Amino acid sequence: MNVNQIIINVTSPDPQRLGAFYRDTVGLPPNPDMGEFAMMAGSTPFMIDSHSEVTGPTKEPARVLLSLMVDDIKSEQTRLEAAGVKFIRKEGKQDWGGVISTFTDPDGNYMQLIEYHPA
Repeated sequence: MNVNQIIINVTSPDPQRLGAFYRDTVGLPPNPDMGEFAMMAGSTPFMIDSHSEVTGPTKEPARVLLSLMVDDIKSEQTRLEAAGVKFIRKEGKQDWGGVISTFTDPDGNYMQLIEYHPA
C-alpha cells in the first residue's frame, strides 16, 4: 500500500456544534474546499461529519487519541481554558521529552496538545 495522505474524520451526533468547537474555539483553520466543517491540522485534513450509527457522547474517549503538536503548550492551554475548554491533564512531562495536555471536546473525545523539543 502506498498511502499519500491521511484524513481524520470525526463523526458526531451534532456535527455543527463539534465543527464550530474545533474551528472557532480550538482554532483549526477552515478548508472550505472539502466541506463545511473541514479544517486543517498542520498538513492533515480534519473533518467533522455525522454518521447514522453515532449517538450521544463517546463511550471510550481514550480509544483514539488525536494529538496536535504545538510550539507553546502553556499559551495554547491558557487560551483554550479561557474559552471554557476542560483539561483532564495539564502539562504532563514525559520521559521522552514531550509535554502533554489533554482536553475534552463537546462530544467527550480526548484531544491532546503536545509540545516536543528534542535535545
